[in-house]
Amino acid sequence: MGITFRKRQKMGKDSWINYSGSGASMSKRIGPVTFNSRGGIYVKLPGGLNFRGRWKK
Repeated sequence: MGITFRKRQKMGKDSWINYSGSGASMSKRIGPVTFNSRGGIYVKLPGGLNFRGRWKK
């Protein structure tokens, strides 16, 4: 396993800029749903479950 770089900078109440070795992206949380600029979607579900998927190809 190699060494990885990740950093998250808060931009507002529910917004971040995420830095990693492959570049930067933005994330925005709206209630239990988080979207990022690379097409990811994350949903917090009841009972401690989470859903992770894609909203763009």
